[in-house]
Amino acid sequence: MTGIDLNMLRLRAQLLPRRAGAPACIAVALCLLGIAAWAWAWQQRVMATQLEARPLPQPALAVAAVAPPATASENLARFYAVLGPQRHAEQQVKLLFDLAAKNGLVLAQGEYKSGYDKASRIATYQVTLPLKGSYAAVWQFALQALRAMPFASLDELSFRREQIADTNLEARLRLTFYLSDALTDAPTDAGGAP
Repeated sequence: MTGIDLNMLRLRAQLLPRRAGAPACIAVALCLLGIAAWAWAWQQRVMATQLEARPLPQPALAVAAVAPPATASENLARFYAVLGPQRHAEQQVKLLFDLAAKNGLVLAQGEYKSGYDKASRIATYQVTLPLKGSYAAVWQFALQALRAMPFASLDELSFRREQIADTNLEARLRLTFYLSDALTDAPTDAGGAP
């Protein structure tokens, strides 16, 4: 009896798609695919919820051992340590002339102006140099000067060419050296007291 019932069910299952037609079979297949896709999406959502529920890993001990930020007096001491010595300003100008020669630049006599700020006790020495040479050589000279003297600032760099065909041009470079006062030491606190 069970053998006949199974054969009968199998025959009905084979005849059902033929009776329903191709559009009904496609619709049933699409419904089954939709149910499978919904089940897969549901499973992915459950997995994502489980991942979100996990506790975050603890930070490494190295992160917790970060040094505290520097105090104002430490920052001020670092600032004054970077300044160039005022008594060597002429040597810095000589270094500029040496760097210009090294880069193949013609360096005429420059203009020099010194200054002093009493409140911060910082001396400044402004150097304006007229240069003649190639564009690349002038830029190379400016970058080398700033690397050699970290206490200098490039205030102006201008170029002029008489004709477009000229390979050499005239440039004007203005640097300011920030120098520590030779008469007194750097202030020890933010108020400027020695």
